[in-house]
Amino acid sequence: MDVLLGIGGSDDSLWALECAVERAQVAGDSLSVAVLDNPDSDRSREAVAERARTALADAGLGGDVRTLDGHPGSALVDLAEAEGFDRIVLGGGETSPLGKVQLGSIAEFVLLNATVSVTLIR
Repeated sequence: MDVLLGIGGSDDSLWALECAVERAQVAGDSLSVAVLDNPDSDRSREAVAERARTALADAGLGGDVRTLDGHPGSALVDLAEAEGFDRIVLGGGETSPLGKVQLGSIAEFVLLNATVSVTLIR
C-alpha cells in the first residue's frame, strides 16, 4: 500500500510519524511524508522534514520526504490524488470533556475532501 503521511510539526503529527513508520515496517507499506505549513507549531518545516528523513532512514524505509506549500489540506489531498496514494495518514484530534473527537481544520478538510481512505492517528 502506498501511504502518504501529512505532518506539520505539532506533537500529534510527530506521534503520527512514529506510528506510521512502525506500521509501514510491519505491513511492508511504502511511506511518503509531506511536511505541511503549520503556523501553530514552534518547529520549522526544515526541522520537521529532517526528523522525518531520520525516522525513515532509521527504520530502513526509503520513503520520500517533501515540503508542500499553500493550504495544507488542499495540498495534501491534491498530492494524494495526483500521485495515486492509497491512503492519507494524519495526526490530530483532541478529545472533548464529553468524549467527542474535535478535529483541527487541516484534518477536517482532508477527511471531508479526500477521495482516498484517511487514517487519523490520535
